[in-house]
Amino acid sequence: MTDHPNLERARAGYAAFASGDMATVGDLMSDDIVWHSGGNNVLTGDYVGKEAVLGYFGRLMQESGGSFKNDIHDMLANDDHGVALVAQSATRGGVSFEGNAVHIFHMRDGKMTEFWSFPEDQSKFDEVWA
Repeated sequence: MTDHPNLERARAGYAAFASGDMATVGDLMSDDIVWHSGGNNVLTGDYVGKEAVLGYFGRLMQESGGSFKNDIHDMLANDDHGVALVAQSATRGGVSFEGNAVHIFHMRDGKMTEFWSFPEDQSKFDEVWA
């Protein structure tokens, strides 16, 4: 049994992000993607469009000195939706965060169109990004 093509694309996207290959990450997004970054911190907001999301990623890495990481526990995807269970970690200004998160995303024509991240402890996550 083969994996759904959107699952393969999502896995490729996480691998590209981990290796810093933003060209591949960008190729896997729709031009009008909407990225929701929740909480109450310097990164909170909705990022609309591929360039805005790639800019968000750049700031995420800059603010964390490149320490931000997602380690995938499990992932599923179908024609329209995907979910990733991840362990996240980052250090910023001497404050560190480690915890689980759920990523939910929409797909259309093989491209990610919308994304949400839900950390298990939003206040702890916000602390790093205050």
